[in-house]
Amino acid sequence: KLLVANRGEIAVRVLRTARRLQLPTVAVYTRSDATAPHTRRSRFAPTTKILCPARGYLDADAILAICKEHGVALVHPGYGFLSENAHCAQMVVDADITWLGPRPDIVE
Repeated sequence: KLLVANRGEIAVRVLRTARRLQLPTVAVYTRSDATAPHTRRSRFAPTTKILCPARGYLDADAILAICKEHGVALVHPGYGFLSENAHCAQMVVDADITWLGPRPDIVE
């Protein structure tokens, strides 16, 4: 499974490509994004761990917990948000999940 840790157009594009590749996807979202296009396009949109609006798409701990809960093997950070967070990238790598963004050492 691929988790897209972003929202908006970039998330939709990544999810569309994953669908063409027949790759199961997981979307993360805040309560206000529950019906957003990226959430609707994903095969799985967890309802048990909706991201906190205050931290939203920057909540690396919540995103990693969702990855573990749903057997995610790949994380695409999108642009901005977590793609610029070396700590998050390292957390994902340390959890034996493939990070599809810049390496933690490059971000630092």
